[in-house]
Amino acid sequence: MGAQDPSNSSSFNIAKNQNQEASSKEKSVDDWLPITSSRNAKWWYSAFHNVTAMVGAGVLSLPFSMAELGWGPGVTILVLSWVITLFTLWQMVEMHEMVPGKRLDRYHELGQEAFGEKLGLWIVVPQQLIVEVGVNIVYMVTGGKSLKKFHQSVSPNSPDIKLTYFIMIFGSCHFFLAFLPNFNSISIISLAAAVMSLSYSTIAWTTTVAKGVQPNVDYSYKATTRSGAVLDFFSALGDVAFAYAGHNVVLEIQATIPSTPENPSKKPMWKGVVVAYIVVAICYFPVALVGYYMFGNAVEDNILLSLEKPRWLIAVANMFVVVHVIGSYQIYAMPVFDMIETFLVKKLNFVPCFKLRFFARTTYVALTMFIAMTFPFFGGLLGFFGGFAFAPTTYFLPCIMWLVIYKPKRFSLSWIVNWACITLGVMLMILAPIGALRQIVKTASSYKFYS
Repeated sequence: MGAQDPSNSSSFNIAKNQNQEASSKEKSVDDWLPITSSRNAKWWYSAFHNVTAMVGAGVLSLPFSMAELGWGPGVTILVLSWVITLFTLWQMVEMHEMVPGKRLDRYHELGQEAFGEKLGLWIVVPQQLIVEVGVNIVYMVTGGKSLKKFHQSVSPNSPDIKLTYFIMIFGSCHFFLAFLPNFNSISIISLAAAVMSLSYSTIAWTTTVAKGVQPNVDYSYKATTRSGAVLDFFSALGDVAFAYAGHNVVLEIQATIPSTPENPSKKPMWKGVVVAYIVVAICYFPVALVGYYMFGNAVEDNILLSLEKPRWLIAVANMFVVVHVIGSYQIYAMPVFDMIETFLVKKLNFVPCFKLRFFARTTYVALTMFIAMTFPFFGGLLGFFGGFAFAPTTYFLPCIMWLVIYKPKRFSLSWIVNWACITLGVMLMILAPIGALRQIVKTASSYKFYS
């Protein structure tokens, strides 16, 4: 038997040590990044995280959307969107750990598993960023507007203050909250936000019931022309359908839940999702249906504006909206923080440290606040541009991934349901931006920078 070559043995040991060092470095980076740093969440964390991500202040505009859709189409779209998005969310929860021994902790990682390393990244990341950054900017505006409405309610005779200053006040708190390192560290904020969303939704519909059906209530379309009614319908279609768009943070939320072969993370995650969707239904359906029933097509685009009194209750509801969008901003910002910090550390080889996190997160919050102050009408623009990202990431991208990965038999139930969702999602992606563009044209004359 020949003697072993010492140089080969030495090379093997060097390679082994290098692999161990690389693995150790990779683990230390993952332990620092916000999505993978903490995996001790409970099932109820996923419940209120999902409620906070999904229920926005847009729930208060659902009666107005119903007025543009009408009873039959409105109820159908409201229910169908709830069912389809629950189905696609279930698919994402199931696919989180479809590869044995591996967790797909981020939406783009699932995309890479389905479409390949590069293509998956380019398909998912741009759309996810449009949604998350866009929503963060809109929440800056929403928070500022709600603060202004609160101020006007409690001090109606005070001089008018520009919306820009209220956006600055709202944004200032995020310069501090942004340094909470991960999803689990913002769980209290997210819980408070979820409670607030349920609270202001309840205030909206119960106060509407107390006000009663208005005299001469009219359920016909407000638009006087057929083309106007159709375009309003498309706009409302997008508003209702995108009210369920919380899928962009689902895998990132699931990544915080512990997982073992005996008890995979999908069990507690799905339990939380079901609870979240029940809460979402409790928030959405009464507000949409009761608000439209009581006011008809005369309902304002924010149901609280139709109520006006009692003034103190409207003020409380607006403050609840402020607390809610504080939590929602953090939920949508966390995956963006993760992307930025991953790029800085893994691609540009920066050392993970507080200074790096301080610079990255402060810059992001300042940027979203600046855009919100400059373009307070950004929500209208997001309805158009966001339509091209909300529909795929929520309605049909999970279905396409499911078909690519699991390859169900043609014309099987799974195959038919997925293709039905894809078809409806593509139609939504085409029609909703058309309606949103019409709204931009109608309201463009009122757009003012730094209003």
